[in-house]
Amino acid sequence: MAIAKGKRPIYFENPETDKLLAMVLALAEEVSVLRDRLDTIERLTQAKGLLAQAEIDAYQPDPQAAAERNKQRAAYIGRILRIVQADKEAIASEIPTESENQTVPGSTVRSPS
Repeated sequence: MAIAKGKRPIYFENPETDKLLAMVLALAEEVSVLRDRLDTIERLTQAKGLLAQAEIDAYQPDPQAAAERNKQRAAYIGRILRIVQADKEAIASEIPTESENQTVPGSTVRSPS
């Protein structure tokens, strides 16, 4: 997955609102694509007489299918929360290392806690 470089555009006064907007738009994009694909599959299966709508609605995944869905769901959530994770990583990279926290003996400078 490609990640855009450079600064994100700012639309709202509060940067957290911009992040929320980015997550909602990512969700909307995913849902739109999924709806189109699902509609295509359901129309094709019904047109070919492969499945009735009731069979699709009643389907219960087996353990392997459930595990695969869980894995896909985790990746999906990761894509949605990418903006939050990127901020978390940026903050983590700014945290001083243990050696940077060391002070000169007798100094009154304290490390952030």
